[in-house]
Amino acid sequence: MNTTFLPVNPPQRLLMGPGPINADPRVLRAMSSQLIGQYDPAMTGYMNEVMALYRGVFRTANAATLLVDGTSRAGIEAILVSAIRPGDKVLVPVFGRFGHLLCEIARRCRAEVHSIEVPWGEVFTAQQIEDAVKRVKPRLLLTVQGDTSTTMLQPLAELGEICRRHEVLFYTDATASLGGNPLETDAWGLDAVSAGLQKCLGGPSGTAPITLSEPMVEAIRRRAHVEAGIRTAAHRDGDDEMIYSNYFDLGMILDYWGPERLNHHTEATSALFAARECARVIGEEGLEAGIARHKLHGEALLKGIQGMGLETFGNLEYKMNNVLGVLIPDAVNGDQVRKLMLEDFGIEIGTSFGPLAGKVWRIGTMGYNARKDCVMQTLCALEAVLNRLGLRTTQGAAMQAAWDHYGERC
Repeated sequence: MNTTFLPVNPPQRLLMGPGPINADPRVLRAMSSQLIGQYDPAMTGYMNEVMALYRGVFRTANAATLLVDGTSRAGIEAILVSAIRPGDKVLVPVFGRFGHLLCEIARRCRAEVHSIEVPWGEVFTAQQIEDAVKRVKPRLLLTVQGDTSTTMLQPLAELGEICRRHEVLFYTDATASLGGNPLETDAWGLDAVSAGLQKCLGGPSGTAPITLSEPMVEAIRRRAHVEAGIRTAAHRDGDDEMIYSNYFDLGMILDYWGPERLNHHTEATSALFAARECARVIGEEGLEAGIARHKLHGEALLKGIQGMGLETFGNLEYKMNNVLGVLIPDAVNGDQVRKLMLEDFGIEIGTSFGPLAGKVWRIGTMGYNARKDCVMQTLCALEAVLNRLGLRTTQGAAMQAAWDHYGERC
């Protein structure tokens, strides 16, 4: 056995990319709590508290509000594989990488996938989506609210009413937006929403909060299938085609989280403690106050970047509060800038994917890192690195612009 491995001791980093971010210390403390059994009354009590807390975060009365053990992609896949029957038509408005991901997962669910696209940096109008719904006649509309690949936030408020009129189930991936941008599950008519902890919610990757409307739960229940070994005479299969995943079968996961506590998996205790603390902290601050905080620091970063003379990417009218796209100047190597930021300042910023790879930096102000000191440190470091590499900026202009913004609003 190799005995040369040292204890885990990661370097100090300020994570100012598009996620993950530095977890709130209160969340890290909650994660360090001792494990308890999955059916211990204390554990099932915490599970019930998680459901109640996330109803507040999702702005919903949905009873089916719970966690999927896995990263945010696990939440997406659990909803799609449980809701999509082979052959179902789905419509996906694609305005960045994560719209393409929804298409990918839907195809693996054997859906008939239809997509519409706009150039990266833009979003869809409600009319564009309704026109496509009329043409395709899908069973489900699959959307992304905030796509970090482009930093754009798709307006959703009008889409629920469109889906109701056309008898379409309405899902959105709110991984990167929940907690930092308005999202009204019930008021906007959403049937399913999934998220992750590692962005505005201020926790670690590995847990996916989800919420499901009654119509979505009914659609999933029609595919019910309880596995042998835990099945009793009281269990009945649904009259629709079974869900083609065991781990992501939301019917069985709902039974595990519900009064029956029907065994499915062993709940990830430390991850549940983290998710509970994320939601508790959001409730303590106030959801609206937290969204306003993300908006304040996101706009301060924007003012600082503009003060530095850099150009931003995309339509700023639809920019997410918590991530900013910055066009990489031709005079510098974007990867070299990120390398010096990380090595000399301990600050991480991101690049992007696909058509934006090497063309855009993505800088995040989210969760625990949506703070004035984080914004000012990042602007200071970026300005210093750019000047070091020969791109001359007016010294201090970025920080002054951010300070001015804070002075006007604080």
